[in-house]
Amino acid sequence: MAALGRGATLLRLLRSNAQVLCKCGQSAGCALARWRSTATSLAVGAGLCAVPFTQVPSLGHDSLIRRAASLVTDSSSTFLSQSTLALIDAITEYSKAVHTLVALQTRYLASLGKLSQNEEESIWQVIVGQRAKIGDRQEEVKRFEAVWINALRLCETAAEAAYTSGAEHASVTMQTNIQLARTQAEEARKFSRDADKKLLEAKAQEVQAAAQRAAALEQSQEDVPEAYLRED
Repeated sequence: MAALGRGATLLRLLRSNAQVLCKCGQSAGCALARWRSTATSLAVGAGLCAVPFTQVPSLGHDSLIRRAASLVTDSSSTFLSQSTLALIDAITEYSKAVHTLVALQTRYLASLGKLSQNEEESIWQVIVGQRAKIGDRQEEVKRFEAVWINALRLCETAAEAAYTSGAEHASVTMQTNIQLARTQAEEARKFSRDADKKLLEAKAQEVQAAAQRAAALEQSQEDVPEAYLRED
């Protein structure tokens, strides 16, 4: 009986220890669960700006390269269109300046000998200012043309890269934009060449008028002594 009493006491002690250990294990598990929940919340909160809410399915290297090539062609097309527009505007302003100068020079040559010295000097100062403006416009055309050429080369490289990466549609679109830019630039250059031609004609008329004026002045100087001789 004493042995059975000691056995029952030992059994109750083991059960009590087991319950304590079980409660400790549950508490530790709950604590670990709470820690994981807190850590996950902190991680999500900290990476909220970097990780999107919707997960994008993983893409292969080929797909990513094609997307990147398409982005390159899009940005290159924007660069080309802006530089083409700038070049066309620069050529237009240059052509306008040349036509204005030609009109001024024509008026000046037609009025030689009909206006006073001060009036001729005023018109000539305007002509000089217009020539300086044409020089500025020429430099602007050269600068934007250099930018346009670089944009054109970049687009050609982007079109080739898109084709080799498998983005055929982006490559075809890029080539179409290149051809359109070339056509628009060439049409603008026609106006520039016409303006250059008129500028050369105006310069030739100016040289001819200056030669005629010098000859007339020399002739008048030669006639003065002969008049004096006749009077003598």
